[in-house]
Amino acid sequence: MPKSQREEPRPPQIRVVVTGASGNIGTSVVNALAAAPGISSVLGLARRSPDWHPPKTRWHRVDVGQEDAERELTGIFRDADAVIHLAWLIQPSHDSRVTWRTNVLGTDRVLRAVAAAEVPVFACASSVAAYSPRPDGARGGWVDESWPTHGWPTAAYSREKAYVERLLDVFEQRCPGIHVTRMRPSFVFKRGSAMEQRRLFAGPLLPHRLVRPGLVPVVPDVPGLRFQAVHADDVADAFVRAVTRKTRGPFNLAGEQPLNAQSLARLLGARTVRVPLLPVRSALSLAWRLRLVPASPYLFDALLRLPLLSTDRARGEELGWTPSLTGPEAIAEMLAGMREGSGLDTPPLTPRVPGGRFGEIATGVGGQP
Repeated sequence: MPKSQREEPRPPQIRVVVTGASGNIGTSVVNALAAAPGISSVLGLARRSPDWHPPKTRWHRVDVGQEDAERELTGIFRDADAVIHLAWLIQPSHDSRVTWRTNVLGTDRVLRAVAAAEVPVFACASSVAAYSPRPDGARGGWVDESWPTHGWPTAAYSREKAYVERLLDVFEQRCPGIHVTRMRPSFVFKRGSAMEQRRLFAGPLLPHRLVRPGLVPVVPDVPGLRFQAVHADDVADAFVRAVTRKTRGPFNLAGEQPLNAQSLARLLGARTVRVPLLPVRSALSLAWRLRLVPASPYLFDALLRLPLLSTDRARGEELGWTPSLTGPEAIAEMLAGMREGSGLDTPPLTPRVPGGRFGEIATGVGGQP
């Protein structure tokens, strides 16, 4: 056969299962997998089936937080070449027993099922919140993947991410043949998750359509407020690279340009006002206890101590990742989506929950998942 007529070797076709596939990161991961030529099929797992049907993708309802989920997950994983674990609850902030059952015990069930099904590649979403408080000194709080992951003990989200890191440590020791990657992204934003993030962090009292340049007069400049952001599509790109390249180990993910009160003020066309920490923290604590906002003061405590992530390892040859948007650009897109009331056709990302804002209040702000 002439050389011109020979068939080019086809890349391996990878079957991927994604837990938490209907959420902020999950929908971006599913889209990225569906567009990747080396991916043959995607099975999205979620507690509630969405009305969204991207190419190559099927859906299956399962709740990793249920005690009997391990057997079902093992059966699901048997035909998988890779599992991406994204299932996570941030709320209810008033009942950490619920989040623990899904976030920690659920991750343990997923890991046991991956081992039993002998899945060769596993990638898990960790977080910047898993890291211990940022260091002092000349480096200005920047850390690489070797920084300790003990979290901030009073914040359930941070504490549970740190505990999952310990589960992954043990899993890697027990299953050395499985390629295990843990992604540690900074705060993850996109337009399609804007209304979900309003519900999770700001609550029903925020007039989201007024979050626009010129209408927000001031941004409080709280001592210690400094963080990073990354777009969900850039995080998804890192996960696709991880499963197709069979990487190992942790990777920090963050967009360029850390944010502070001044950069937030520029996005909103506002000015900054220096505010002492104690009254801000006290006001947030009172609002949370009165069920006016869903974000707990303990999460705020953790935010003020987060390190800044060096992404040198993710940009290296093994993963070859580069974010397409800066941190401020990712937040600007989310703010635009909030003004527009943006969402996606999945239960977590729906623009409007049943009953609207009154429904949010009736179910207890920060009181239910």
